[in-house]
Amino acid sequence: MNTVTEREPLAAAGAAEGANALEIAGLQAWYGESHILHGVDLSVARGEVVTLLGRNGAGRTTTLRAIMGLTGRRTGSIRVGGRETIQMPTYRIAHCGVGYCPEERGIFSSLSCEENLLLPPHIGVKGAQGMSLDEIYSMFPNLAERRHSQGTRLSGGEQQMLAVARILRTGANLLLLDEISEGLAPVIVQTLARMILTLKARGYTIVMVEQNFRFAAPLADRFYVMEHGHIVERFGIAELEGKMPVLHDLLGV
Repeated sequence: MNTVTEREPLAAAGAAEGANALEIAGLQAWYGESHILHGVDLSVARGEVVTLLGRNGAGRTTTLRAIMGLTGRRTGSIRVGGRETIQMPTYRIAHCGVGYCPEERGIFSSLSCEENLLLPPHIGVKGAQGMSLDEIYSMFPNLAERRHSQGTRLSGGEQQMLAVARILRTGANLLLLDEISEGLAPVIVQTLARMILTLKARGYTIVMVEQNFRFAAPLADRFYVMEHGHIVERFGIAELEGKMPVLHDLLGV
């Protein structure tokens, strides 16, 4: 597989000097009357890959949705590149350089693969450049071959590639990826793993929600484990082996 590495790493355009790419403190979130997140604290350095682990219903997807302003009420602090976003609407959060790839992918079935890629506007912070179609097709040759195919005719793996590629076109440099490996063939999962390593080398910051521990473990710099809307464990890759008994108890890994 070809990867695109010729660009310089992404600059942290628009970010406060020395600020983390993402800093969350005391985050509470609700869906209607349901209180889902209970004081979540986490930080992600620029260029880091962080994985949120936990069982279904632990609050991982809600954390990503809260970052994007897609939950109901939310309180606390969410800083993107040092800029407070807790009161911002979703479109303004996106213009801070945040791209969200939801589990349901959101492919427009009536549009071709290439039309899906061309649809999103540039939303990245000033100075950030989205990937060109040539770069996308170099990273995902399958999409080049299927560029004229309708969204409904793409396989599940191709739809997942398209969903990720679409946010790369926007200029976002903080990527929120929700279960991108779920239900996909091993060869597609390997392609997505190589993509994440390529993006990391180019300076992207990535927060992943993953059930597939074998996929996430070699890619992440740090891990947060969630349970019932709380962060219950946090550790770096160097501590992973020692944390395996804890992960087995919490996740069944």
